[in-house]
Amino acid sequence: MEQNHHFFALIARMKHIERWALMRKTEKENVQEHSHQVAVLAHALAVIQNQRYGGQLDVGQVVLAALYHDATEIITGDMPTPIKYYNDTLRSSYREVEEMAADRLLGMLPEEMRGEYEPLIRESDPEVHAVVKAADKLSAYIKCVEELKAGNTEFRLASEQTYAALQECHLPALNYFMEQFLPSFSLTLDELQK
Repeated sequence: MEQNHHFFALIARMKHIERWALMRKTEKENVQEHSHQVAVLAHALAVIQNQRYGGQLDVGQVVLAALYHDATEIITGDMPTPIKYYNDTLRSSYREVEEMAADRLLGMLPEEMRGEYEPLIRESDPEVHAVVKAADKLSAYIKCVEELKAGNTEFRLASEQTYAALQECHLPALNYFMEQFLPSFSLTLDELQK
């Protein structure tokens, strides 16, 4: 009799992991919703990078990596950014925890499937990782914009810090997206339909 594998049942629980735990929010966001948005944004960035800037990204791999980029949070929970990156010791310790969570998740797959999922869970391709990381930051900034638009000033500092982090990213596709598409996120539904 074969062993039961819990990988996909755990992945389905991403919807129970709340993001922005330390912040007062007008609208809750979970890791599953966030991962979908990051996948949509990463897809756009990969397409822009390939079409406008001569990139050679595998768009499918970028989207898959984005879908799984926070999968370890099913085990670790969503660690708030100010804590996760407070100092080098915490950053290093959290990386170890994430590695252990990745090992545990991958161990829940049949051995013959692990090779397909490992590069997604561990984000092992540096070019793909750069695009997913940019999309992840972009998603966080969009959340800040939405909260500020709803009158929630709790997100003001997070918005400023996240925007500064986006400015430091050296991905031409991200700059293009921010110039061409990002302003629309500040508009109302009526303004978007004009």
